[in-house]
Amino acid sequence: MNSDSKKHKSLAQRISISLPSHLATALDEMIDERGFQNRSQAVAEMIENSIIKHQEEAGDTIMAGTITLFYDSGKTGLLQQLAKIEREHVNECISSQHVLLEGQYIMEVVLVQGPVERLRALTDRILTCKGVSSGGLTLTSKLIPQLHGR
Repeated sequence: MNSDSKKHKSLAQRISISLPSHLATALDEMIDERGFQNRSQAVAEMIENSIIKHQEEAGDTIMAGTITLFYDSGKTGLLQQLAKIEREHVNECISSQHVLLEGQYIMEVVLVQGPVERLRALTDRILTCKGVSSGGLTLTSKLIPQLHGR
């Protein structure tokens, strides 16, 4: 990246938008409720989220994120099945954290990075295992630099 590209990437750019009165009022209420410092911060966050959702639609885009799942550790063979799936996706599964919940339930958070289509397939495989009660994939466009770089 040349020095001009670095300068443009770090500078803020001013834009102007017009909103219907009811949207401006709702925006200001949300800013107060969520504790944003100003409209610019709130709008920037909304745009960032929209861009992330757009990037998720392209299956070959490299993204980082988490797969969160809740499961019954007493389900026969489930722990081995989950470990096998994660091993089969060792390039995408960076690490995991297990938290013991009430009874035999466990919450597991798996840190992942890779092409979105592979992360979705991995999530689907995990969430469809018998004994997994719920979970989901959360993605961001921010990457762990040394893994699946652009």
